[in-house]
Amino acid sequence: MRVLLIGSGGREHALAAALNRDPQLEELHVAPGNPGIAAIALCHAINVDDNSAVVSLAQKWRIDLVVVGPEKPLVNGLSDALKVAGIACFGPSQAAAQLEGSKDFAKKVMSDAGVPTARSFTCTNKSEVESALDTFGAPYVVKHDGLAAGKGVVVTDDRSAAIEHALLSPRVVIEEFLDGPEVSLFGISDGTRVIAMQPAQDFKRAFDGDLGPNTGGMGAYSPLPWAPADIIEETLEKVLKPIINEMAKRGTPFVGLLYAGLALTSKGMRVIEFNARFGDPETEVLLPRLKTPLAQLLYKAATGLLTDEMTLDWSDDSAVTGVLASQGYPAAPITGLPITGISEQSGAAVFHAGTTLQDGVLHSAGGRVLTV
Repeated sequence: MRVLLIGSGGREHALAAALNRDPQLEELHVAPGNPGIAAIALCHAINVDDNSAVVSLAQKWRIDLVVVGPEKPLVNGLSDALKVAGIACFGPSQAAAQLEGSKDFAKKVMSDAGVPTARSFTCTNKSEVESALDTFGAPYVVKHDGLAAGKGVVVTDDRSAAIEHALLSPRVVIEEFLDGPEVSLFGISDGTRVIAMQPAQDFKRAFDGDLGPNTGGMGAYSPLPWAPADIIEETLEKVLKPIINEMAKRGTPFVGLLYAGLALTSKGMRVIEFNARFGDPETEVLLPRLKTPLAQLLYKAATGLLTDEMTLDWSDDSAVTGVLASQGYPAAPITGLPITGISEQSGAAVFHAGTTLQDGVLHSAGGRVLTV
């Protein structure tokens, strides 16, 4: 099997490593990739936001399966373009990717599907924002409606800060605050069936002690020994299956990775958000524990061949990861600094994220640099 992986972060490095372990894999291509990925796959420096460029690359290398890592190409309709070209893609259509692309859309789908979530208002002006904030009270939860790389959500006790954040976006969703620990649980779907993965927990605040602004994620671990024993089955029955069924009912079946961000509240499980792709950094702790051959699994999902009898095989080992980020992240990361010591480390996997080679020397090139 020839696979083309789209993306350049730590998530994609973990995906590439897992795909490489599949005995059915013949060739692994990645666009654009990064220096870490280049050590285990053939990287192609193309603009992955250009659907035609990705389709042309897939056709040139006779790719059997395209796996899309980041959310932006999905919201831009890459999966649709590949489908027209007759190329299997693990990743939802542009319409289905709106589960991540629009918080308001996701709320409407959850309502129609009967999926438990926080009460909310969608607001488009300051008056509506103030009314919604006062309805729920502090802590205030304000979410920009569109994509924001994990940085569009603010949770604060400061009403003025909540209003300020809300006015940065033309449309926001304001929710009641959900108490309890958060859990990430992924489902792999072929549009009609869905298989649940094991849960992970990630940490979004930038600084130690769960302080600072939200980020794309600063660390994660799996499995969760404290989580309810039936969390996978409950999420499957109350969240994943109803959403997959509702999307199919709407004529926009969801094919790909459905990421459910959950809050285990005092009143029961609630959905915080959906993402339409593998989470980062949760992927870096989940895939090293997955024994099921990944390329074959994702190909079956992309081509509608999942079965109700399929199960995933997991290692009993635990995995934990921390993100090494540039100073100033997430607001204004300082990049371009040399990176040393990776080759000397032992006992841990190092996934590259924001890295680049300059005259043969590895340098930082993004906010999140390495996932260890």
